[in-house]
Formats: sequence, C-alpha cells, structure tokens
Amino acid sequence: MSLRAVRRAVALGLTLALCVVRFWLGHLRGRMTLVRRANWMRDSALMVMRSMGLKLRVEGTPPTHGMVVANHLSYLDIVFLSAPMPCAFVAKAEIDRWPFFGKAARTGGTIFLDRGSRASANAVAATISERLALAVPILLFPEGTTTDGSHMLPFRTRLIDPVTKAGAPITAACVRYVLEDGTPERELCWYGDAAFLPHLWKVLGSAGFRAEVRFGEPRVYPDRRMAADVTQAEIAAMRNGDAVVTSYSTVKRPEESF
Repeated sequence: MSLRAVRRAVALGLTLALCVVRFWLGHLRGRMTLVRRANWMRDSALMVMRSMGLKLRVEGTPPTHGMVVANHLSYLDIVFLSAPMPCAFVAKAEIDRWPFFGKAARTGGTIFLDRGSRASANAVAATISERLALAVPILLFPEGTTTDGSHMLPFRTRLIDPVTKAGAPITAACVRYVLEDGTPERELCWYGDAAFLPHLWKVLGSAGFRAEVRFGEPRVYPDRRMAADVTQAEIAAMRNGDAVVTSYSTVKRPEESF
C-alpha cells in the first residue's frame, strides 16, 4: 500500500467534507444561485488540488460567459477546468448516481444528460439556452466520453446548437496531463472500462504530475457544425503545440444519435 496514496486519500476526504460545510454555510449569506454554486465549485476544485498535491498551468484567458468546449481525458478534467473559472458542466446522467460526487456535481449546478435519450438532449439544450444569460460559461465535452489522449472522437453538435443560434461565443479549451517521471499521459486518463476507485487510488499514489489547460479565443460561429469542426481542430492544434486555428473550414460529419 502506498503511503503517499493513503496520506492524500485522508487529505482528500477531509477536504471534501470541508467543501460540503462551506456550501451549507453559504446558505447563511442568502440563496445559492447558479452563479454562487459555480463559484463554490471553483473554490472546491482549488481545495481538492491542494489536498492531492496537483499542479495546474493555465494559458490564455478563461472566458466569463458563453460556452467552453474541451477534450476529455478523465474526471480530473472537472477539477482542472473548474479551478481557473466558475462554470457549469454538462455531464452524463450516470455521474448523478455516483456516491458523493454525483451530489456534489448537482450541487454545483451541473446539467445532466442521458446520452441515449432524444428527450433528455432536447431538455438539456433548452437549459443551456436559458443559462447563456448567466455570467458563467457552460462547459461541454463534445466527444461525449473520455479517451486515452492519443486521439479525439468526433464532436457531437446537438448541444452546441443553442449557443450558435443565440449568437453566444464559444471558446476552445485544451487539457493535457504531464507526469514528472515521464510516464505517458494515458496512464492518468480514465477511459474504456476502467473502474473509478482503482484509478483514483493510482492517481493518489502518483509521484507527481501537472495539468496544462490552454484557452483559445472566444468566437461566434454561424452554425453548430462549423463550431464543432473549428474548435476540434483548434484543440488538436493546442495539444500538439501548434499554432491555433484562425480560419473556418468544414468537413462532412457522421449522423449523430440525437
């Protein structure tokens, strides 16, 4: 058993308990609006990072409204993307059933999506339309699931549609993991059929790593397919260390499930 993992697990447990206490104390200062919940998520993410000894490097300017679209490597992305900015996530409905973390996500204002349901997709799209008026961005992982970082899946466009129709800005965000001992990034990615708790234990016992989050420039797109094409290319360029995409181009996309 790793002493490092045990020490971090205890610190994480105490931190999560403190986050809950801070949320309920917040009620004493008035109603917990969606903006206040997003701020609570950001503060909680910073506390979790400190408890786990996680490091973060941010490039670019985190947006304050509209939508952020990002690649997806693991549940850790939620911590690393919450830390630089208050935001509201769109997450798969299964997370709502996770012990503690599901409740924390709902408390923080997460919008849950049943990926196999057209009705759920329509309801989430309507919620996104309403929340675009708030002073916090909505964060979407358009791939719909996590990967090992070696590639990106095609971006689903259904939930980008209300943003382009509203003429709201969309910002691309790139997430990378860098391990201090040179271990490949995929060792920290949570993908496929990997179980949550064993993966979390591996993260807690890791010698050290940092996340690098890079934000592009916010842009307004004429339609959802162009937004998906351009932001996906921009994220791929940022992950490769290339210059970001500055011009629009479109490609034919496969039909989506909703």
